Amino acid sequence: MPALFFGILVLVLALWALNVISKVDPRIGARVMKAAGGVVALGFAVFLFLRGELGIAIPLGIFGLGLLGWMPFGPAGFSDRTQKSGGKTSRVRSAYLEMQLDHDSGAMRGMIVAGRHKGISLDRLDIKTLVGLLAGFDEQSRALLMAYLDRREPRWRENAQGDTAAGSGASSTGKMSEEEAYQILGLQRGASAEAISSAHRTLMKKFHPDQGGTTYLAARINEAKDTLLRRHR
Repeated sequence: MPALFFGILVLVLALWALNVISKVDPRIGARVMKAAGGVVALGFAVFLFLRGELGIAIPLGIFGLGLLGWMPFGPAGFSDRTQKSGGKTSRVRSAYLEMQLDHDSGAMRGMIVAGRHKGISLDRLDIKTLVGLLAGFDEQSRALLMAYLDRREPRWRENAQGDTAAGSGASSTGKMSEEEAYQILGLQRGASAEAISSAHRTLMKKFHPDQGGTTYLAARINEAKDTLLRRHR
């Protein structure tokens, strides 16, 4: 009877969670689903452990810890998730914006470098004003600003009108220079292949589309890595 009651309770909670997740941003929903799966797996593992079914409880518990990022497997091992970069930051620049990416927290901070709001931090402007700037920006600047908006206010697209909320397929305007690649990865000139790969992994964990980033940012980070690694071939 206790097992039946526990199963019904888990099912009810799962249905409730799915209903909530279906109403939020898909990228946030994916992370919540992964965490929820880890919690549910751990819950079942504890239940089975108390019943003495260690052969199932132990691997299920390990699987749950892996989903929560507490085991050395999956997209990033335990040491990669807990190791700090020492305050490293990256810079991505376009015609209208200069964006700073924090390697440890994944935070994005930006400054407008051209136009009517030149010199103003993005954090000082409200969402409505920022959305209004999109129409006057070039394609790359739009992509950067939309990436910032996605981080600051994931639901901003719900209130945007017309093509403003459409995804941007911005691409590089030309071959990336080594200097720009170093800035994007937050490295000093002459960095080793190992340092380049490490910086790339760290940034992708924070700015990959599956982690709340955008395809544009991921593409720029990948391009920076490829540009610098060519020197080591």
